[in-house]
Amino acid sequence: MESPREPLQIMVRRFGLLDKNCCTVGEHEISLVQSHILYEINHQHEPSMQQIAETLAMDITTFSRQVQTLIKKNLVQKTPLPEDRRVYILSLTDEGEFVTTAIDHRMNTHLDEVFSFMTDTEKETVIQSIKLLNESMLKSEMCCTPLG
Repeated sequence: MESPREPLQIMVRRFGLLDKNCCTVGEHEISLVQSHILYEINHQHEPSMQQIAETLAMDITTFSRQVQTLIKKNLVQKTPLPEDRRVYILSLTDEGEFVTTAIDHRMNTHLDEVFSFMTDTEKETVIQSIKLLNESMLKSEMCCTPLG
């Protein structure tokens, strides 16, 4: 059987996951990590900094630096939770919503093009296979831990 590493390496390269900046929206250059943060803030209901950091498997210090960068870009705001002012809730600013929507649109357009070369059955097979791979990765002891 062929090693699974090579096709995964190629997919990562072709998907652009090695690019320093995943996208530019207006004057904003957004890194891949920042794009993931914006996505999660947009998809979770009033998430705390800790929740998003855990979702992305990032240490809180690195995550905090990224959030500060997004705040300086006027894309994210953090608000102390009234019941516990040590906890900060993250939300998108209007500009952050615009940038996130633009990134979503670009990604969906790109994926639509990629999947346009497949039949509906092939597309569904790929999506189900990715879900299965994600579930297996979550069960793996090596999931979400740095190599080294």
